[in-house]
Amino acid sequence: MKRIVQDIKSGQFCNVYLLYGAEAYLRRQYRDNLKKALVAEDDSMNLSVYAGKDTDVNEVADIAGTMPFFAERRLIVIENSGWMKSGSDRMAELLKSLPATTYILFVEEEVDKRSKLFKAVTAGGYAALCEIQDEATLKKWVKGLLKKENKLITPDALNLLLEKTGAGMDNIRREVEKLVCYKYFDEGITAEDVSALCVVQLQNKIFDMVEAVAQKKQKEALALYYDLLALKEPPMKILALISRQFNMLLQVKAMRQKGYPESEIAGQTGLNAYFLKKKYIPQAGHFGLPELEAALRECVAAEERVKTGRMTDVLSVELIIVGLSRKREERA
Repeated sequence: MKRIVQDIKSGQFCNVYLLYGAEAYLRRQYRDNLKKALVAEDDSMNLSVYAGKDTDVNEVADIAGTMPFFAERRLIVIENSGWMKSGSDRMAELLKSLPATTYILFVEEEVDKRSKLFKAVTAGGYAALCEIQDEATLKKWVKGLLKKENKLITPDALNLLLEKTGAGMDNIRREVEKLVCYKYFDEGITAEDVSALCVVQLQNKIFDMVEAVAQKKQKEALALYYDLLALKEPPMKILALISRQFNMLLQVKAMRQKGYPESEIAGQTGLNAYFLKKKYIPQAGHFGLPELEAALRECVAAEERVKTGRMTDVLSVELIIVGLSRKREERA
């Protein structure tokens, strides 16, 4: 990312950039910054934007070969084309012979670093990974957002905010904006403010539900499930997230037992390092591998019961929670 900031400051640009990774907020931010730096804001003649998997590579090639109209540069932005995963030999060849006045900016969530196109980008341009940020970076960023609004936040309020929002910067920013409006006449933001105003994300509610299951707190686990139903969350979506959570815990547990370092576990699972250490590793410690494998089998069986019409979706998920949260002596 520092490379892009330096390029914008110096005015010396690569002809090809790629922004990729799981953090959508950063992808959009650096996309917009590069657009402003490469072409004038009102220059629609020299800016072409393509989005989606139906983007026509031949049309892009034609535009790329066209000289800019009364300007120094022509910019082509290509988003979510899927080319960085599926590969596009035509585009890879095009990048090797771009006119000096043509600039291409790819914005993709996922890439295959083995593809010819990715290799062509890195050979002649710059690829920037927009990954989920760590705790320290997120805290610094939140403080920066609040400083612009002449607001302060207490340490416990900041910790609670990140626990409620998760690591997604889009969601964090929305909640920060709510807090700023809520405390319009006050300078300080407290944990009480965060607790009163900020919404717990669905994934966090699922995490809490699985934590209650792990602690054999059946009433608490069911109460969380009923809360989600009251919020109109589809039972099958809840089941999918429960299944995902147990799958993540299984991976974490297995790799921990094999002695993998936390950095490698985070890389292989895609989990944020902060939440891996603070939440996933402790939660995985409540289960044995056989329990986690059994929980995943139960999730598959529950989905099958619904799809075959043998049980309603609401009841099937409820039985999963009841069964997994039953105390061991009750199972005997």
